[in-house]
Amino acid sequence: MRRPTGPARRACSPGWGALAKTTDIPVGGGTVFKDRKIVVTQPTAGDFKAYTAVCTHQGCTVAGVDNGLIECPCHGGKYKIEDGSVAGGPPKGPLAETAINVEGDQITLA
Repeated sequence: MRRPTGPARRACSPGWGALAKTTDIPVGGGTVFKDRKIVVTQPTAGDFKAYTAVCTHQGCTVAGVDNGLIECPCHGGKYKIEDGSVAGGPPKGPLAETAINVEGDQITLA
């Protein structure tokens, strides 16, 4: 069997494909995709951002988004949804940004 190449390969490969619909990500909030270790936020209407969901303090997976902050349950780390920068707690560095594509109502990994 021949392996797909180009866009067909991307559609079949792990890591590619839809993460969510734009309507699944609340304005001023976000959603953690624990299975993909990604958090997607929407700081303002129509502005979507994505970051690794791995806390920079000790590698825990962040648990959720509340009041404009991405929160880590392990030691109280908090990150801003606008840019992933540290907003509180012990983390010394920001969450790494993850590339996404937003086409129509679909959010996919880039």
